[in-house]
Amino acid sequence: MPGSKLQQQLGKRHPFTSPEQEAILNLLRTSDQFENRIGRLLREYGLTSSQYNVLRILRGEGKPLPSQEIARRTIQVVPAMTGLIDRLEKQRFVTRERCTEDRRVVFIQLTEQGRKVLSQLDEPMEQLHRELIGHVSADRLKLLIEVLEEARASVAD
Repeated sequence: MPGSKLQQQLGKRHPFTSPEQEAILNLLRTSDQFENRIGRLLREYGLTSSQYNVLRILRGEGKPLPSQEIARRTIQVVPAMTGLIDRLEKQRFVTRERCTEDRRVVFIQLTEQGRKVLSQLDEPMEQLHRELIGHVSADRLKLLIEVLEEARASVAD
């Protein structure tokens, strides 16, 4: 019996201990490969995936947001949001403004330069998404989304 594709790719001599283990390892390996490809594209624009995520959140909202709200909406947990915002500000992609009513709250705003870099990335990112997963049918993508959402429910905050 030849085993699963992942078992073969990893050179694993024995079957996985459970379908859950095999599913998690498949998910992690796929995520790593996708992240590497996306990271390579983003580096061409001087961004990390977390920085790109913050810029897209700001563009999608269309107005300044408190940094805590941005952190809540990110795809991946960002342990050092202040440092990430510092780097984006240094690149002139965002600006900061303290809230006048509560000085502890800092609003982050997307700059024109930030909008421009996102605009430049829109098509290459769409093309990369198609390259990475465009071969999967729409029905199967819908199922994949549902399965991932169901799996994520076990770790919901």
